[in-house]
Amino acid sequence: MPLLSTRNVFKGRVIEVNVERVRLPNDNVADLEIIHHPGGAAVAAINERREICLLRQFRHAANGWLWELPAGKIDNREPPLETAQRELEEEAGVTATHWDSLGDLVSSPGVFTEVIHLYLATGLSAVAAKPEEHEVLEVHWKPLEEVLEMARNGELRDAKSLVGVFRAAARC
Repeated sequence: MPLLSTRNVFKGRVIEVNVERVRLPNDNVADLEIIHHPGGAAVAAINERREICLLRQFRHAANGWLWELPAGKIDNREPPLETAQRELEEEAGVTATHWDSLGDLVSSPGVFTEVIHLYLATGLSAVAAKPEEHEVLEVHWKPLEEVLEMARNGELRDAKSLVGVFRAAARC
Protein backbone atom coordinates (compact mmCIF):
# COMPACT_ATOMS: atom_id res chain seq x y z
CA MET A 1 0.00 0.00 0.00
CA PRO A 2 1.85 3.12 -1.15
CA LEU A 3 2.26 5.79 1.51
CA LEU A 4 1.64 9.22 -0.01
CA SER A 5 2.18 11.42 3.05
CA THR A 6 2.44 11.33 6.84
CA ARG A 7 1.43 13.89 9.46
CA ASN A 8 2.59 13.17 13.01
CA VAL A 9 -0.05 13.90 15.65
CA PHE A 10 1.65 12.56 18.78
CA LYS A 11 4.93 10.94 19.77
CA GLY A 12 5.21 9.42 23.25
CA ARG A 13 7.38 6.91 25.10
CA VAL A 14 5.52 3.89 23.70
CA ILE A 15 3.42 4.95 20.73
CA GLU A 16 3.45 7.36 17.82
CA VAL A 17 0.20 8.49 16.19
CA ASN A 18 0.17 9.57 12.55
CA VAL A 19 -2.41 10.48 9.96
CA GLU A 20 -1.19 8.63 6.89
CA ARG A 21 -2.48 9.27 3.39
CA VAL A 22 -2.30 6.00 1.46
CA ARG A 23 -3.31 4.63 -1.90
CA LEU A 24 -5.40 1.51 -1.32
CA PRO A 25 -5.31 -1.64 -3.50
CA ASN A 26 -8.55 -0.47 -5.18
CA ASP A 27 -6.71 2.77 -6.16
CA ASN A 28 -8.73 4.94 -3.76
CA VAL A 29 -6.82 7.38 -1.52
CA ALA A 30 -7.59 7.40 2.22
CA ASP A 31 -6.37 9.28 5.29
CA LEU A 32 -5.83 6.67 8.03
CA GLU A 33 -5.13 7.28 11.71
CA ILE A 34 -2.33 4.83 12.53
CA ILE A 35 -0.86 4.09 15.96
CA HIS A 36 2.72 2.82 15.64
CA HIS A 37 3.91 0.47 18.40
CA PRO A 38 7.18 -1.50 18.62
CA GLY A 39 5.35 -4.77 19.26
CA GLY A 40 5.54 -7.20 22.11
CA ALA A 41 5.77 -10.77 23.29
CA ALA A 42 3.63 -12.94 25.57
CA VAL A 43 4.46 -16.25 27.26
CA ALA A 44 2.35 -19.29 28.05
CA ALA A 45 4.57 -20.81 30.76
CA ILE A 46 3.41 -24.31 31.68
CA ASN A 47 4.95 -26.31 34.52
CA GLU A 48 5.26 -30.06 34.98
CA ARG A 49 1.82 -30.17 36.73
CA ARG A 50 0.16 -28.64 33.59
CA GLU A 51 -0.39 -25.37 35.42
CA ILE A 52 -0.08 -22.16 33.45
CA CYS A 53 1.20 -18.86 34.79
CA LEU A 54 -1.40 -16.09 34.78
CA LEU A 55 -0.98 -12.59 36.10
CA ARG A 56 -3.84 -10.74 37.73
CA GLN A 57 -2.85 -7.25 36.68
CA PHE A 58 -4.36 -3.83 37.20
CA ARG A 59 -4.99 -2.09 33.88
CA HIS A 60 -6.24 1.48 34.04
CA ALA A 61 -7.28 1.46 30.36
CA ALA A 62 -9.47 -1.61 31.02
CA ASN A 63 -11.02 -0.09 34.16
CA GLY A 64 -9.61 -2.61 36.61
CA TRP A 65 -8.06 -6.02 36.99
CA LEU A 66 -7.43 -8.46 34.13
CA TRP A 67 -6.05 -11.98 33.88
CA GLU A 68 -3.11 -12.04 31.48
CA LEU A 69 -0.14 -14.08 30.38
CA PRO A 70 3.23 -12.55 31.26
CA ALA A 71 3.97 -10.13 28.44
CA GLY A 72 5.61 -6.90 27.51
CA LYS A 73 6.80 -4.42 24.93
CA ILE A 74 9.80 -5.04 22.73
CA ASP A 75 12.52 -2.72 24.04
CA ASN A 76 15.30 -1.28 21.87
CA ARG A 77 14.40 -3.52 18.91
CA GLU A 78 15.42 -6.65 20.84
CA PRO A 79 14.39 -9.99 19.30
CA PRO A 80 10.87 -10.99 20.42
CA LEU A 81 12.16 -14.15 22.15
CA GLU A 82 14.43 -12.01 24.33
CA THR A 83 11.41 -9.86 25.22
CA ALA A 84 9.45 -12.98 26.21
CA GLN A 85 12.33 -14.33 28.31
CA ARG A 86 12.86 -10.98 30.04
CA GLU A 87 9.17 -10.47 30.80
CA LEU A 88 8.67 -13.99 32.18
CA GLU A 89 11.56 -13.46 34.57
CA GLU A 90 10.66 -9.88 35.56
CA GLU A 91 6.92 -10.40 36.03
CA ALA A 92 6.55 -14.04 37.08
CA GLY A 93 9.95 -14.82 38.59
CA VAL A 94 10.49 -17.76 36.24
CA THR A 95 13.05 -18.85 33.65
CA ALA A 96 12.62 -21.66 31.12
CA THR A 97 14.93 -24.09 29.36
CA HIS A 98 12.58 -24.80 26.42
CA TRP A 99 10.98 -22.14 24.22
CA ASP A 100 8.64 -22.79 21.29
CA SER A 101 7.07 -20.17 19.07
CA LEU A 102 3.27 -20.09 19.04
CA GLY A 103 3.25 -17.62 16.13
CA ASP A 104 2.11 -14.04 16.37
CA LEU A 105 -1.04 -11.96 16.26
CA VAL A 106 -2.07 -8.46 15.28
CA SER A 107 -4.06 -6.84 18.05
CA SER A 108 -6.12 -4.24 16.19
CA PRO A 109 -4.99 -4.04 12.54
CA GLY A 110 -7.39 -1.28 11.55
CA VAL A 111 -5.41 1.33 13.49
CA PHE A 112 -2.53 -0.33 15.34
CA THR A 113 0.81 -1.62 13.95
CA GLU A 114 1.51 -3.77 17.05
CA VAL A 115 2.47 -7.40 16.43
CA ILE A 116 2.56 -9.66 19.49
CA HIS A 117 4.79 -12.74 19.36
CA LEU A 118 3.60 -15.72 21.41
CA TYR A 119 5.76 -18.37 23.06
CA LEU A 120 5.32 -21.60 25.00
CA ALA A 121 7.85 -21.91 27.83
CA THR A 122 8.57 -25.20 29.63
CA GLY A 123 11.34 -26.57 31.81
CA LEU A 124 10.68 -23.85 34.36
CA SER A 125 12.79 -22.68 37.31
CA ALA A 126 12.01 -20.06 39.93
CA VAL A 127 14.08 -16.87 40.17
CA ALA A 128 13.48 -13.52 41.86
CA ALA A 129 10.75 -11.50 40.15
CA LYS A 130 11.60 -7.89 39.26
CA PRO A 131 8.36 -6.13 38.27
CA GLU A 132 8.61 -2.53 37.15
CA GLU A 133 7.29 0.05 39.62
CA HIS A 134 4.29 0.90 37.42
CA GLU A 135 3.21 -2.77 37.28
CA VAL A 136 0.60 -3.80 39.84
CA LEU A 137 0.20 -7.55 39.55
CA GLU A 138 -0.18 -10.90 41.29
CA VAL A 139 1.31 -14.15 39.99
CA HIS A 140 -0.98 -17.20 39.90
CA TRP A 141 -0.44 -20.78 38.70
CA LYS A 142 -3.69 -22.36 37.54
CA PRO A 143 -4.47 -25.73 35.97
CA LEU A 144 -4.53 -25.42 32.19
CA GLU A 145 -8.07 -26.86 32.02
CA GLU A 146 -9.30 -24.20 34.48
CA VAL A 147 -7.70 -21.44 32.40
CA LEU A 148 -9.29 -22.85 29.23
CA GLU A 149 -12.67 -22.64 31.00
CA MET A 150 -11.86 -19.04 32.02
CA ALA A 151 -11.21 -18.34 28.33
CA ARG A 152 -14.47 -19.97 27.24
CA ASN A 153 -16.64 -18.25 29.86
CA GLY A 154 -15.23 -14.74 29.37
CA GLU A 155 -13.32 -14.44 32.64
CA LEU A 156 -10.08 -14.34 30.62
CA ARG A 157 -10.66 -11.34 28.31
CA ASP A 158 -7.21 -10.19 27.19
CA ALA A 159 -6.80 -10.99 23.47
CA LYS A 160 -3.10 -11.95 23.50
CA SER A 161 -3.72 -14.20 26.48
CA LEU A 162 -6.72 -15.89 24.87
CA VAL A 163 -4.78 -16.67 21.71
CA GLY A 164 -1.70 -17.76 23.66
CA VAL A 165 -3.66 -20.07 25.96
CA PHE A 166 -5.56 -21.76 23.12
CA ARG A 167 -2.42 -22.20 21.00
CA ALA A 168 -0.44 -23.54 23.99
CA ALA A 169 -3.23 -25.99 24.90
CA ALA A 170 -3.17 -27.33 21.34
CA ARG A 171 0.54 -28.15 21.80
CA CYS A 172 0.34 -29.72 25.27
